[in-house]
Amino acid sequence: MRPHATMRTIGGAALVALGLVASARAQAPLTEAAKAMAGGSWEFSNADRDKRCTVAFRTDAAAVGMKLEFDSGCAGRFPFVADIVGWTLAENDFLRMLDAKGNSLLEFSEVESRIYEAPRPGEGILFIQASAAVGPPPKEASQVLGDWALVRGSGKPICMLTLANTPAGADFALTIKAGCDALVTRFAPIAWLMDRGELVIKNAKEQTWRFEEGDNASWQRVPETTPPLLLVRP
Repeated sequence: MRPHATMRTIGGAALVALGLVASARAQAPLTEAAKAMAGGSWEFSNADRDKRCTVAFRTDAAAVGMKLEFDSGCAGRFPFVADIVGWTLAENDFLRMLDAKGNSLLEFSEVESRIYEAPRPGEGILFIQASAAVGPPPKEASQVLGDWALVRGSGKPICMLTLANTPAGADFALTIKAGCDALVTRFAPIAWLMDRGELVIKNAKEQTWRFEEGDNASWQRVPETTPPLLLVRP
């Protein structure tokens, strides 16, 4: 055999070997944990869940790791997902989302059963949770605009107030009606906002009352007071 032919043969074999190594590196071990991720729908979101989309994990091979599919609007909310081409999940290891070179773009750790979180600069903490296990998304400001009654316990309203969509500094304007209880007039709320799923009302001193959503479209002040202080629709 001529020397240059021999070199071509050796070179070709080397390329094949390198390809096999690269392929082996690209293939993630199909663990029980990875199997449990596949076949269902998962919510991908930021901590406030005001940006969220869905992702489906597959166990068939991608160019690196295994295939995954984000919904069509996900890249608009999280532009970096356009660079994610695969995923891996080994036993007792991170859930890794990989770029085309096999680098980890995100590394999620399981903090509770079927709840994964990962930090990302500029985004804060990101979450992956089974879609069937998460509740409805938190209310947005547009969903709580309008008139509300403040009620102490199960009694009559102690104040009527309006949540407007007009700016009040960095927040929205709040007005109270005449005849409010001294508890409210002493606090003297002038603004409101939504923060991490809670409805927050503020006064001019930047003091706050926080309310979390309860049953029957009501909001209860937290920490809980005795008797409880509720926001309800009149």
